[in-house]
Amino acid sequence: MATFVKLPSGSWRAVVRRKSKYVSQTFRRKEDAKAWALESERDIDRGNAPTPARVKRLQTFGDLIDLHISDMKEVGKAPGRSKAATLDMLKRELGSLKMTDLDRERLVRFGRKRAAQGAGPVTLSMDIGAIRLVVSHGAAVHGFPVSVEPIDLARIALKRLGLVGKSNERDRRPTEDELAKLIEHFDGNERQIIPMGRIVKFAVATAMRQEEICRVVWSDLNVRTKMLTIRDRKDPRAKKGNDQRIPLLSVSGYDPLALIEEQRAIRANEDDRIFSYNHKSISAAFTRACQDLEIEDLHFHDLRHEGTSRLFEAGFEIQQVALVTGHKDWKMLRRYTHLKPEALHAIAAGRAA
Repeated sequence: MATFVKLPSGSWRAVVRRKSKYVSQTFRRKEDAKAWALESERDIDRGNAPTPARVKRLQTFGDLIDLHISDMKEVGKAPGRSKAATLDMLKRELGSLKMTDLDRERLVRFGRKRAAQGAGPVTLSMDIGAIRLVVSHGAAVHGFPVSVEPIDLARIALKRLGLVGKSNERDRRPTEDELAKLIEHFDGNERQIIPMGRIVKFAVATAMRQEEICRVVWSDLNVRTKMLTIRDRKDPRAKKGNDQRIPLLSVSGYDPLALIEEQRAIRANEDDRIFSYNHKSISAAFTRACQDLEIEDLHFHDLRHEGTSRLFEAGFEIQQVALVTGHKDWKMLRRYTHLKPEALHAIAAGRAA
């Protein structure tokens, strides 16, 4: 039998002791406490763990999304902009459905609709992954009685239909002629406030991301040892605290330390950043230049690809390149090893020497 205790606050605490199980919950109304206690006793008799009252109140997939977001914020891991946008979309499209209605058939219909709206295989794969994450979180963290099996079956069906898939590895590298044209274009533009030519060279020389280039500060530069510390470097397993010291190597055709010294001459006293510019402005300027020069399908991030490949072409091993690029998973780094055949001559000459 359950017992009910009225608290000084006026709320009621329901206590269930049954078959060596002990659970309790607090409610504002005694009627709610009795209903929860009765259902909890039935769960124990069926061999199931009693479901917390908070979870019992969840009615729709949208409720489960809200619970997931709330939990993530509580532990300091609020969804980022991209994930938040995905969750908002899922709540609009599927949020009103009861969990029993979120079955394989309904998810396949959702996938077909998204594909018809223009979502590609990679985007849809991320959508299905987000649905699975929310549902598995509710089941694992709160004991919500729901299975991920319908989601897995829907993914298989959507994959067979060609609507879900992996991204193609991008292997675009700028040619020497394209780089020369871009640098000449930037250096010859007197209205260009951002020293884009220097930044392009620096990106190739260090294989750094544009956000990282715009974040490094003078106090993290050691000129004597030719080392630069990148704070909070991108890592899927750790959003913060992933600091990395990288060597400023002159093997890519550009000298990163010399480029920094050139930047020192125009240093802004009020800003400790070496390249004190907005990374979005850099990306926009790069895109405009490519359009003006009719350079097709080249992104600023491809400069990181170029810099990484040049490290391999200089003869560095994969574990050594990782010390510059910051890759923790060497499998991920292999996708950047699109070497130019001509580079093998230089590597062979270096080994012969």
